[in-house]
Amino acid sequence: MVIEYFNAGAAVDIYRRARDYGRQLPPGLEYVNSWVDLDYFRCFQLMRTDDQALFEIWIEAWSDLGHFEIIPVRTSAEAAQHIADKL
Repeated sequence: MVIEYFNAGAAVDIYRRARDYGRQLPPGLEYVNSWVDLDYFRCFQLMRTDDQALFEIWIEAWSDLGHFEIIPVRTSAEAAQHIADKL
């Protein structure tokens, strides 16, 4: 999961860049879905990759418009399987 914190007033520039240049994802970093808060302050993005270093390449393309928090997540089914031997 990625939380993108928009710089103040940057929402229009973010959407314009996305429209004009796409998400600018490096090969191997897959966009799954995203949700934007109603004030255009944060965007919660679900991404998938086997190479965490790809996030840095992607973030570089957008770092002038916001800052990012990368939170590794797993599905609920994966979490249940991972913890099953502790139950």
